[in-house]
Amino acid sequence: MPYWSLYLEGQGFSYLQIATLMATIQLTKVVAPSVWGWLGDRSGQRVRLVRFGAITGSLFFAGVFVEPGFWGLLLVMLAFTFFWNAILPLYEVITLRALGAKKEHYGKIRLWGSVGFIGAVAAVGGILEWVPVDRLPWLLLPVFVGIVVSAFLVPAERGERKPSAPKGSLKAIMTHPAVITFFLMNFLLQVSHGAYYTFFSIHLAQHGYGKLSIGLLWSLGVLAEIGLFLVMHRLTLRFSVRQIVIGALLLTMIRWMLIAELTTVVPVLIFAQLLHAASYGALHAISVQYIQGFFGKHHHGQGQALYSGLTFGAGGAIGAWMSGFLVEGISTSAAFWGGAVAMAVAIVISWRGLQPLPADDHTAEH
Repeated sequence: MPYWSLYLEGQGFSYLQIATLMATIQLTKVVAPSVWGWLGDRSGQRVRLVRFGAITGSLFFAGVFVEPGFWGLLLVMLAFTFFWNAILPLYEVITLRALGAKKEHYGKIRLWGSVGFIGAVAAVGGILEWVPVDRLPWLLLPVFVGIVVSAFLVPAERGERKPSAPKGSLKAIMTHPAVITFFLMNFLLQVSHGAYYTFFSIHLAQHGYGKLSIGLLWSLGVLAEIGLFLVMHRLTLRFSVRQIVIGALLLTMIRWMLIAELTTVVPVLIFAQLLHAASYGALHAISVQYIQGFFGKHHHGQGQALYSGLTFGAGGAIGAWMSGFLVEGISTSAAFWGGAVAMAVAIVISWRGLQPLPADDHTAEH
């Protein structure tokens, strides 16, 4: 993600084309997780579906090497991400099922994804200081191979099928005011991240930062995320869901404003990247538990898929595309200001409508 927009820029695509291609990564999350989540719930074979998604997604990604032009690359990324986006929501369910009653330790497992991100970003950033950015797809191949291999190291499940008559109505859950507020808040959160995931690297490059520096700044954000995951279980005991969410949204709004206006002030930019602990770490950890609390055992897979699709998918795609118009018409800074406005709206919505988890009412009261 940190270098893909730079790769696309190097291929000669316009800012709006870059935004459209980057939005594709999020767009397939609208449909794909629901399809794979449903298959996982019905079959109980989530690990096998993860393996299939890893292999098939990697094969479709190979289309990048043909250099197919804008429309060809759009089709390649649509096909690739449809299978690729199956992996994470399924793994979330696999992880939480494996944890059983110890779900507060989710963050300690999730942080290893962050560790992998930091290692990859730092290594690739260093290599790209020496080789052209158009070699990026070749640098991704070992990562894809590693993911496929690791998917086969996870033991397959017994294949317990979902009951034909699950308890509770999915429609009733989805129309609950607290759940609507939760999804709307997360949708706006991902809209605000559109500029970050699409143009942060280009924004930094425009202000004189090298590829290694860009990679290290991305890694710093994820490092803060790791620190947050390690202490998240303590925060959830001390603060209510509503307090954590509103605090994190406020810090996210401040983060986008700092990146927009004080990019050249390195200490400020470092502080802004540390706020990734709030804008992604805290809100994602809360959201995964929120989905489980409201959707329960029988709709957990579909709830996780809806969370991924409606927020990361629809919100991320719209945010990326809208940021493309702002960058094309004004500047990269304007796109980050757009993210700050989205956060202001999310704060108001959460303040008015967000409620504690059904199982955590006693925690919220304290």
